[in-house]
Amino acid sequence: MSATRYDVVGIGNAIVDIIGKCDDAYLQKHGAPKGHMRLVDAGTITTLYDSMGPAVEMSGGSAANTLVGLASFGGDGAFIGKVADDEFGRIFAHDIRAANVAFSAKPIGGKDPTSRSLILVTPDGERTMNTFLGISTDLDQGEIDAGVIAQSKIVYLEGYLFDRPEAKAAFRQAVSVARGAGRKVALTLSDGFCVDRHRAEFLDLIRNGVDILFANESEIKSLYQTDDFDTAAAAIERDARLVALTRSAKGSLVINGSERVSIPVYPVAKVEDTTGAGDLYAAGFLYGIAHDLGLETAGRLGSLAAAEIISHVGARPSVSLQKLARDNGIKV
Repeated sequence: MSATRYDVVGIGNAIVDIIGKCDDAYLQKHGAPKGHMRLVDAGTITTLYDSMGPAVEMSGGSAANTLVGLASFGGDGAFIGKVADDEFGRIFAHDIRAANVAFSAKPIGGKDPTSRSLILVTPDGERTMNTFLGISTDLDQGEIDAGVIAQSKIVYLEGYLFDRPEAKAAFRQAVSVARGAGRKVALTLSDGFCVDRHRAEFLDLIRNGVDILFANESEIKSLYQTDDFDTAAAAIERDARLVALTRSAKGSLVINGSERVSIPVYPVAKVEDTTGAGDLYAAGFLYGIAHDLGLETAGRLGSLAAAEIISHVGARPSVSLQKLARDNGIKV
């Protein structure tokens, strides 16, 4: 096996997050399902943007958030995604490169605009995402950098990107390249509604191409169409190699064959915003796996990163996760 340059390369939607606060009545008024992500058109996102209060704008997207978290731990990461030649495209490219994540995509002019996600945070810290996909889902096999994938220990696929045939083909190409280079493939299911749309294809990918799976409790129950977490956990144990299941305040469960490791949460004085909690859990876990730190340490790093991210608004770390880990007695 050839040497690697990156710990992880992420493939996903290149999105600029617009984060603001609202109450439950605002969500109900605009038909936004609390705690979930819904796809909206340009008119809807404009209406929401015009009617919401003050907002913070920063580069985002699930896999991109994970790569920024990985870099904050001291890992080497790259991101593959698509942006337009517009203001939001420039914001995204600048932010992710400034976070020490390699991003070499050339902006595309004359087509759809850069993707945006308007994230509404209610007083309980729950986030509801309204996403205008724009150009990011136009990602196809032409954007897959086989060289970068072959140089990465782990290829991390974002489930949100599975909504278009071209993106699915790009995913399968990335899996093929990774397999040929002897690399690991990781997948995050992203959202319960996303699972509902692609259940059969996700199961096929998990059984035949994925080494590491990330899902929260809602997503894994949706995957197996059950209301019981233990039933879903038993099912995924049969279908997947290595699984990290996050359960909010209940911590997380790591399953590796017949081995199960329960990871507690790190305490947080106040939950400000759950945006990116799963993304940052994946960052810590992937860093731990890429550096052979063991399942328990990988889970602890994921839990620590998730705790940091929910303690403030926004899906990017506000402190060095490497220093935070060391301050909590974890060698990274």
